[in-house]
Amino acid sequence: MKYVIGIDLGTGSVKALLVNQEGQVCGEVSKSYSLHHKQPGYSEQDPEDWYEQTINSLHELMQHSNVDPQDIEGISFSGQMHGLVLLDDDGQVLRPAILWNDTRTTQQCRRIMNTLGTKLIKISKNTALEGFTLPKILWVQEHEPEIYHRTSCFLTPKDYLRYRLTGHLHMDVTDAAGTLLLDVARKEWSKDICEAFGIDMKLCPSLVESLDYVGELLPEVTSRTHLSSDTKVFAGGADNACGAVGAGILSNGDALCSIGTSGVILSYDEGIKDLEGRLHFFNHSDPSSYYTMGVTLAAGYSLDWLKKTVAPEESYEHFMSEVSKVSAGSGGLLFTPYLVGERTPHADSMIRGSFIGLDGSHRREHLIRAVMEGITFSLNESLVMLHEMGTEVNRIVSIGGGAKSDVWLQMQADIFQAPVVKLSNEQGPAFGAAMLAAVGSGWFENLHACAERFVKYDRRFEPDPEIANTYQGLFGIYQSIYASTKGLSEQLLLYR
Repeated sequence: MKYVIGIDLGTGSVKALLVNQEGQVCGEVSKSYSLHHKQPGYSEQDPEDWYEQTINSLHELMQHSNVDPQDIEGISFSGQMHGLVLLDDDGQVLRPAILWNDTRTTQQCRRIMNTLGTKLIKISKNTALEGFTLPKILWVQEHEPEIYHRTSCFLTPKDYLRYRLTGHLHMDVTDAAGTLLLDVARKEWSKDICEAFGIDMKLCPSLVESLDYVGELLPEVTSRTHLSSDTKVFAGGADNACGAVGAGILSNGDALCSIGTSGVILSYDEGIKDLEGRLHFFNHSDPSSYYTMGVTLAAGYSLDWLKKTVAPEESYEHFMSEVSKVSAGSGGLLFTPYLVGERTPHADSMIRGSFIGLDGSHRREHLIRAVMEGITFSLNESLVMLHEMGTEVNRIVSIGGGAKSDVWLQMQADIFQAPVVKLSNEQGPAFGAAMLAAVGSGWFENLHACAERFVKYDRRFEPDPEIANTYQGLFGIYQSIYASTKGLSEQLLLYR
């Protein structure tokens, strides 16, 4: 039996999966690392931590699996998007990586839009938001000019990790699409955007496709992990692209609902679309295809916040145990998950969350269900926008924390008014990365053929017409909360 390894470089940990030719996970190791918040709005990591914990994960994976290293044919990657890693002429890291959830770049985003406006959206297919890479580059350019002038190349996190493992500098197009520097339609770095901000195009690494072979492991890596030097390394993709691959989102009509720390609604697209920046539009890991995406910044984070606030010692199972006894609408209680601002459809870093309709009859389980409903309402705003733009959604594959509860899965079906499907073998973006390695290694002709064998579905949740109608009415009220609380949120921030 032959094997591949998928590596997902997440925000809080790196995960390595060993997968065989039948799509069975034969080994899994995860290692965590620290986030650094040295000032409000700052979010950074040490790229060396990524490398060391990946090496440790691979070593442990090999140690526990008892697989012959020669039988591992390929490795590929998934990783957190948008983060900025700066390298000097010697390939050394110049400063800590600035991550996707860093919000220090509001002024740089305004500069970008004032300079390029709709031209940026026409080229990059996205509007300037704090999470993207270009605003981070401009922040370093303005605030750390001595570091910027020493910069020879910039990379996103998983591309830096791959560089450390192979010694080769590349960026795959799915991650490049999240920098605001890529001409998404042409799959090339945009000279117009670079010149508008004085960025030397030599800083932009060579572009590759997710399935491209990019080299072999360095001797130091094979020595420390006990992997074979014959193992082929493939470029990999951004976490959302790989999450879509791992969930089989490879055809028109398919959509993904992913609820982790943040939440994502993602749909497959075969051709270029002009969404006027209302939703994100990126290159897919499936060659010559794309995906449209809306983001809720504090999805699972909102539920985690509530649990830590009211029940820090309880297990999640006990915490959620009473939710099924509360009817749709949580007894007239609504929650907006704007704990760290919002991204879709409200690109607003200053808006904050609300409980609306709270009274003395509400118990803890009402608050829990209201938070779950509020997260799902926020994601539904992205789904509604997809429908308005002519995207047909026939089924939604749910992954992440929202797929671990049957109550939440049925809630998604009722609010989305669409069938929701649960995977039987969910492993997230790491599994999608393993599928890229499997196709790259020649096991399958393409990702579609790989998905037919690897991706397996479990239960299907159909909308309940009566409950869906109740949620439709509540959703209209939910949509009005943002405008009603925007000014109040901005005033209250003055008292933080």
